[in-house]
Amino acid sequence: MCHNGRVQSPERCIMACNNLRIDLGDGSSVVDYRIENDCVETRTLEAENEKPWQRLTPEQLTSQVIADTVVARWLRRRMGVHRLLRACTHSLSYAVNSVKGSSDRTAA
Repeated sequence: MCHNGRVQSPERCIMACNNLRIDLGDGSSVVDYRIENDCVETRTLEAENEKPWQRLTPEQLTSQVIADTVVARWLRRRMGVHRLLRACTHSLSYAVNSVKGSSDRTAA
């Protein structure tokens, strides 16, 4: 079962389940999350105004995982633990290498 309680083909299910909408029902903004091309993206919906999708930073992903939020639990189920951790650490290691590279250039 995946969408509207109906069983669908695995391909359709994967596509449909790669989106998460959080609506607290208290008048606050609705927040959408999606997994697109191995990246996690988010957007806010405010009074019929859709903001563009933005990629979550590794720090934002890590923060979600550490806090064990609903989003982190959804990502673990959809992406798997290893892929999610790679998404958190890949970009962090990229950032470390970027800083390291810039300090190497400064020293030269």
